[in-house]
Amino acid sequence: MSAPTDDKKEGNLEAPTRHPLEWQTEAFYDHEHLFGELERVFDICHGCRRCVSLCNAFPTLFDLVDESETMEVDGVAREDYWKVVDQCYLCDLCYMTKCPYTPPHPWNVDFPHLMLRAKAVKFKEGDVKPRDKLISSTDAVGRLASIPVVAGIVNTSNHNPGFREQLEKVMGISAHAILPEYHYPTGRQRVASFQSTVEKAIPAGKTQGKVALFATCYGNYNEPHLAEDLFKVFDHNDIEMTLVEKERCCGMPKLELGDLEAVARAKEANIPVLMSMIDAGWDIVAPVPSCVLMFKQELPLMFPDDPDVAKVREHIFDPFEYLMRRYKEGLLKTDFKEFLGKIAYHAACHLRVQNMGLKTRELLELVPDTHIETIERCSGHDGTYAVKSEFHDISMKICRPVVSRVQKAESDHYSSDCPMAGHQIENGLRDQGDERPPEHPLTLLRIAYGLE
Repeated sequence: MSAPTDDKKEGNLEAPTRHPLEWQTEAFYDHEHLFGELERVFDICHGCRRCVSLCNAFPTLFDLVDESETMEVDGVAREDYWKVVDQCYLCDLCYMTKCPYTPPHPWNVDFPHLMLRAKAVKFKEGDVKPRDKLISSTDAVGRLASIPVVAGIVNTSNHNPGFREQLEKVMGISAHAILPEYHYPTGRQRVASFQSTVEKAIPAGKTQGKVALFATCYGNYNEPHLAEDLFKVFDHNDIEMTLVEKERCCGMPKLELGDLEAVARAKEANIPVLMSMIDAGWDIVAPVPSCVLMFKQELPLMFPDDPDVAKVREHIFDPFEYLMRRYKEGLLKTDFKEFLGKIAYHAACHLRVQNMGLKTRELLELVPDTHIETIERCSGHDGTYAVKSEFHDISMKICRPVVSRVQKAESDHYSSDCPMAGHQIENGLRDQGDERPPEHPLTLLRIAYGLE
């Protein structure tokens, strides 16, 4: 199937816009319709090839085309389309930064959401591994693995080479991937008794000066210091802090699996709680970019007619986005006690595609004698992609340019808004003999303020 020919071939010059995801219609899961759309979009991508450097989905597609008899998409077996789908981890960079044919261009290319549709079809038909269901069930795994005795066993086992070899054989979890640690107390438990020093919240612009933390699964179970760092930094800036009353996984891991019904269940659990906080005058902040993106983009596109989803979208923020909004109103403190030197800063994909600019870099540059070396390339982690044995080596290849940039920077710190991306970079540095751990930007900001 050839791409349409018209006078718009030069590409779209307007800002990309997203159509709602029609996941509740029968046509969404229709095989023939899906494969027709895959062929159409693959043919456009083959003719453009602008996204070849982003992830392994595009090299996989182009290799299939180039090795076919016709050297066109019509020469590729439809069954091989799944090889392309499996390589996409929905980073969204092709849509937001590369593709010239996104809507409102008449070719209407939305590669990530087409891949999501294909994943949803696979999931609905039962073509999914038990491993993938398990590792995307972050709430269930986190609750179990953060039990005090269990956490110690899990963390010790995950550092044991013999155990990891067996885990790879049995579960397909790469023995070479850095697996997240589990902690007790959790992030929510650590800040639950936090006493705010703020006497009166000061609204400014779109911010209320009162923030409820959506800790996220990762921030709660795997890196609880993120909750502590955020609370300390925000309190220092006279922002009143509390916890979202209760929370479930945002749904991003299940979205990437194609389990859209599970995403809907997570939405039904989270949105009413977040709405109650917003109606009570609280803004929402989450420390993991993927989780913020879920509420800002994916849920609104899945539920375009839900006014509560739309309201949450307008009131949830990345931490540095929130702080820089306060800075513009003259309400961010710059009484930094420690200089940070040189930071190799990796801008996470799911932060970049929120189109807010590099707020983390802007804020850290306010610290005197601090220089930011910004790295805008994908780390290849995706949350689950990099830990799967069949994809781990590819993920590290994708991350190699990022690791190289960190090495060349010879920085005092390296950091990423996405903690999982930070550990992916750490994994690449270890192979080069560099044992330094990543430091999250919130941690660096807490250091700069000299906060205990």
